[in-house]
Amino acid sequence: MLAGLLTCGRCGRRLGVVYSGRPPGHPYYRCERINQMLAKPRCMTFGASRIDPAIGKEILRAVTPMAIEAAMEADRAHRDNLEERHRMVELDLQQARYEASLAERRYAACDPDNRLIAAQLENSWEAALRRVEACEAGLAQARQIDLAAPAPDFAGIATDLESAWRSPNVDMRCRQQLLRTLVTDIIADVDEEQREVILTIHWKGGQHSQLRIRKPKAGEHGQSTPEAALAIIRSMATRWSDADIAATLNRMGMQTGQGKTWTARRVGSLRTVHKIHGYRSAEKNGEWLTLTEAAKKLGVTAHRVRRLIKEGVLPTDQVVPDAPHQIRATDLEKDEVTQFPRHRGPCRIKMENQKSLFPDI
Repeated sequence: MLAGLLTCGRCGRRLGVVYSGRPPGHPYYRCERINQMLAKPRCMTFGASRIDPAIGKEILRAVTPMAIEAAMEADRAHRDNLEERHRMVELDLQQARYEASLAERRYAACDPDNRLIAAQLENSWEAALRRVEACEAGLAQARQIDLAAPAPDFAGIATDLESAWRSPNVDMRCRQQLLRTLVTDIIADVDEEQREVILTIHWKGGQHSQLRIRKPKAGEHGQSTPEAALAIIRSMATRWSDADIAATLNRMGMQTGQGKTWTARRVGSLRTVHKIHGYRSAEKNGEWLTLTEAAKKLGVTAHRVRRLIKEGVLPTDQVVPDAPHQIRATDLEKDEVTQFPRHRGPCRIKMENQKSLFPDI
């Protein structure tokens, strides 16, 4: 987007645009100064993936105060354009009617005995009448098209300039035209210590502004998961399944870093990468325990803990049915849990005069 506008702040040369990687490639801006004899490196090279959006935001910030006025002017120009088109068609129709009336008078003034001239004048009259019909049909069609076509929402565009700027119907050439209407030149420099690209924008009218844009680190790319999506995954991970989280993100219109929709597998993979646990008991801070850890803390078997859960004595939390039980550590200290009667096994009391089913042989 900034091709031809960037100037090197060190040598004063224009920055060119190069592409790397597979087609269409990733755009980069670089200084064209290179001294092959002395083997000196170029002044600077930096990617366009962060520079172009930052300049776009600065352009929107600059034109936002004038957006309403520009929208009213655009609406006025649109109406004037429609009226001008109608006026041109009406003038054409008026000229055609005049020529048809003139042809009619010429035909009426012709001597009937001069059949050759009369035939030519009659053909001219018919051609003029056909032209009148065509102009009337064109005027009616133009009015019908204007009534059927929806009026442009200039006011809506003024209130949401960012959506208009990012619209797929707006090509790069249109953005460049707007940029060159507002900006005279952009001086670029790189702060190697802070790893920042410094852009000094020279606006039309003599004003200046400066932007500092952080350069990406080695291995950092622009297809990372949005922070808003990560925050939702962290808040829902210990209470909902990966499928429920994916459905929620899709309903909210959020996408992955690659612009794809969410699935349970992608949510699970992201949790693994960012070490977001799916269960509270996975956080080993002592607040939540697994079933095995709870049994160990009570000094009983896991079977007894399952019995406590089944009897409703020990409350647990499950992300989904049949998922691992998550037990709060403070619930193990309740009296109904610690004083729950132990299972004594089958009764083995012998009765008098009781016959054995398996007598000794």
